[in-house]
Amino acid sequence: MQPSSDTQLHEIARKRVDFRRHLITYCVINALLWGIWFVTGASYPWPVWPTAGWGIGLIFHYIFEYNPSRLLSEEEEYKKMKRRIEERKSVS
Repeated sequence: MQPSSDTQLHEIARKRVDFRRHLITYCVINALLWGIWFVTGASYPWPVWPTAGWGIGLIFHYIFEYNPSRLLSEEEEYKKMKRRIEERKSVS
């Protein structure tokens, strides 16, 4: 999708900044969890589970913000619908 207006660029910029905030929050909270685990001397590394689970969500957040799929694109869907309408008009 090629942004065609300042509004679209602003929206893309907002989403990317939101991702960066998410990444920073992920790093800080997980560092705290691993710190708690280390200080308490627990033998089982339990922070691996929230780190992995949240990490999967973070990966999807990145994919949708920086590599948007054409499958989930409103613009692509609009173009398909427009083509179908034009095809029906030309057949009639």
